[in-house]
Amino acid sequence: MASFHYAFKVKDIESTRKFYIEILGCEEGRSTDSWIDFNFFDNQLSAHISDDFPELDYCGKVDGISVPIPHFGCLLDKALFETIRKKLESAQIDFVVKPQTRYEGKVGEQLTMFVFDFSGNPLEFKAFTNAEEIFK
Repeated sequence: MASFHYAFKVKDIESTRKFYIEILGCEEGRSTDSWIDFNFFDNQLSAHISDDFPELDYCGKVDGISVPIPHFGCLLDKALFETIRKKLESAQIDFVVKPQTRYEGKVGEQLTMFVFDFSGNPLEFKAFTNAEEIFK
């Protein structure tokens, strides 16, 4: 198993459950009144309540588009990318970067989209046209 674990800050458990479970379809793991774990596409997310959120920096320039740094996300296949896109649109989640193709016709071509969760954490979802080009 080569999954990752990522701990991050959220404003509250209720809105975090709504975003990650009800909208994205993640399964809940362990939780207390101050943190909650999720199965985030076979990776472990651990969301901890905090009231200290640093300002985002849009210093990341990718294929001519400024993206928020830091951010996290997931590499999906195209079908799951479309499923998540539809779930986000149905929930009327605003896109930071609307679903689009990046590096079209080039090595590393990918679908990408960015959203904020309800605590303001930026997430990116990607789907590579050719999975063998993820690191090229």
